[in-house]
Parts: sequence; C-alpha cells; structure tokens
Amino acid sequence: MSKIIIKHARKEYNGVAVIPDLNVTIPEGTLFTLLGPSGCGKTTLLRMIAGFNSIEGGDFYFNETRINDKDPSKRNIGMVFQNYAIFPHLTVRENVEFGLKQRKLSKADVKKNADKYLKLMQIDQYQDRKPENLSGGQQQRVALARALAINPGVLLMDEPLSNLDAKLRIDMRQAIREIQREVGITTVYVTHDQEEAMAISDQIAVMKDGLIQQIGQPKELYHRPSNEFVSTFIGRTNIQDGELIHKDGQAYLQFENGYQLAFPALNHEASQKVRISIRPEEFQRVRDDEEWDLEATIQDSIYLGLNTEYYLDLGFGKRVQLSEESTFYENLNPGDQIKLKINVQKINVFTEDGERNLLGVS
Repeated sequence: MSKIIIKHARKEYNGVAVIPDLNVTIPEGTLFTLLGPSGCGKTTLLRMIAGFNSIEGGDFYFNETRINDKDPSKRNIGMVFQNYAIFPHLTVRENVEFGLKQRKLSKADVKKNADKYLKLMQIDQYQDRKPENLSGGQQQRVALARALAINPGVLLMDEPLSNLDAKLRIDMRQAIREIQREVGITTVYVTHDQEEAMAISDQIAVMKDGLIQQIGQPKELYHRPSNEFVSTFIGRTNIQDGELIHKDGQAYLQFENGYQLAFPALNHEASQKVRISIRPEEFQRVRDDEEWDLEATIQDSIYLGLNTEYYLDLGFGKRVQLSEESTFYENLNPGDQIKLKINVQKINVFTEDGERNLLGVS
C-alpha cells in the first residue's frame, strides 16, 4: 500500500492550464474519490498518477518515492477502466492471470493469486468463460480481479460503473467498497456521480475547473460544504438570496419576503448580502397552531416510495423543494397551503459570490 502525495501539480493542453496548481495527500489504505462534473480535471489527474499523461509541473510521490519520470509499468498500479478493457480472446482465468504472468511469477504463484481473486470477486464459477458470455457486472468483476491480482500499491478506477444499469451500479459499488476494505489497498476512484461517491468513499475531493474545492468525509461535505458549488453538487439544496443583518447584537437571516430568522451562529460576522442554502429535508411541515417560519403553496409532488418530493412556491417568486417521508393516508395536492419550520442547525450561509461558507469548515 502507498500513500499518494501530490504537490503543485500542473497539467497543460496547448499551453492552457487545465490543472493549474493542485495539492492533495491521499492517506494509505483509503478509498479516495475525485468527484466533479465533466471537464473538471479528475480523469486528467488520475492519468497523471498512472503515468498516462505528461506532467507539466509539480511532484507526485508514492510514499517517499517520486514517480514523475517512472514508466507506468514501473509504478506498481492496478487500473480499472470504464469500458472494462479485458481481453476478449482470453477466458476469465486467463485475464486474471495475465498481469501475473507478465511479472514472471512461478506457475504455482500465478495459480494461487488468480484463485484468490477469482473467489474474492465471486467469479470463480465463470473462470472458463470468455468475456462475451458474461454480463456487464461480471466483466467489471473480472477487470477488478485482474487489477488486484498483481498486488499493486495503488488501485486507480476511472468511472468503473458508468456502463452498468442502475441496479448493477448499486450492487457493484457495494462490492467495491467491501473488497477495498478487505484488501486494504489505497484506491483513487473517479466519478461524476455524487451518490456513488457518497456511498463508497472514505474521503472525497470535489473538483471544479482543475481545482479542488473541498476534501472531506461524505458527511462533512454534505452538512458543511465549503462553498455554494460543493453545496449544490453534493446532494440537492435550495439556494435563496438573503441578507445577514443584526439587531441588538443578534444576527438574523432576512429572506427576500422580509422574514427574519434568528441565527446566533453568525453573531460575529458583519452584516452583508448572503446566499442561504437549505436542504430539502430541512424544511419541516408544521400544523397551523404550531410555530412556523414560512408559508408555502404546493405546486407539484413526486412520490418516490420511501419519500415524497414537494415543489413549493414561497409566495415571493421563489420555488423550493421539500422532501419528507411518505405516508399512506395523506394526499397533498397542488394549490394546498402549508406552513414550514426550518431546521436552523442545518442551514449553510455563503458569501454573496458563493465562494465561502460563513460558518466555516471543520
């Protein structure tokens, strides 16, 4: 296993920096995900680690060994691609054994290692099949077994589940999580799917325009995003324009309709225009006789089984989303009026430009 240290990484295409200056340390034995929209630089960074892309600046280390000038075959990495990249003319066993034979291991060691990962990936019963006779999920298991069989110091995975259907993606991400924990290999995982990243990762680095916006555990990124981009990319949220004001030394969030919500966590911050982020589950419906913060009119609803999603009009030109556990008996319809309470503890408040969370990031 290797710790990965990247200092001041720079990548250029035709003289234009797509990764201008990136620093990150990936702890040994963790499943670390690079998450971001298409074109943000996550696959480019992964390929720089692998040695498939040139490096225009900075230093890359596996533990204390600088790898910038090492040939990809000398970096002791395993790689799993989006399109599986297994050999169609070889059987499952032959695919898993391929890298072992390239390393000139004895026949006994080749068989021992291949047997181990065929069983671990639950594909030993398919060992004599050709890839054309396997499902997409089975082919991806073969690719993962082949990558792990050579006992690499680092495992790199580039959108490995994007070609699978929804149910298979869920099954495979659980399998990857379990296998990574069992093997304990340092894994760098690239995806644009935030739910996938949240489900499997020890840590996530959210990227935008070649820069890391925030690194943290899934729960940290969800509850305390560092800026508005992270807030909107990790999960769903309602963003409202507002103002941070003070009365008698007490901070309040003032919404566009004039409603003021006491917010003592920002007593120390100066009055200013802000962007208020409220997750759909943090709007809570209350009875007419209970204390409430906002009134809303239901515009539409979507039943999703466990939860129902409501789209609401707050009455001042703003539409928000409310998510709550579904009930069998209640049936709210467009036009119905409801009252809402906001879970103040879960609100995030960003500067007017969205670049900084005024609540700080732990």
